[in-house]
Amino acid sequence: QVQLVESGGGSVQSGGSLRLSCAVFGYTYGSVCMAWFRQAPGKEREGVASIDSFGSTTYADSVKGRFTISQDNAKNTLYLQMNSLKPEDTAMYYCAAVYAHRIVVVTPTSYNYWGQGTQVTVSS
Repeated sequence: QVQLVESGGGSVQSGGSLRLSCAVFGYTYGSVCMAWFRQAPGKEREGVASIDSFGSTTYADSVKGRFTISQDNAKNTLYLQMNSLKPEDTAMYYCAAVYAHRIVVVTPTSYNYWGQGTQVTVSS
């Protein structure tokens, strides 16, 4: 059973930076795709960034050029570097994973392992 534990959230001012981490426990063997999602109050959960088993990445248009997804396989950790943060980035951020080579469409239903979330608040 894969378990995901996020950390690194917090409160920052507009223009600031944060780095989220997602520690992966229980991974045994196989190709894994991972992603970051976020959900603001009253809104649907949306994909922010993803990385497949080949290392290919995708980003939501709203975060392109500001966010970077990466992974450290030796540490079994996924990261999300967030720069130039804006108030509209305020949300609960979730790490997600699925055993697959590649995810064609990054939607919440494409992933079956989820972390508990970490809150990011950006003030203007």
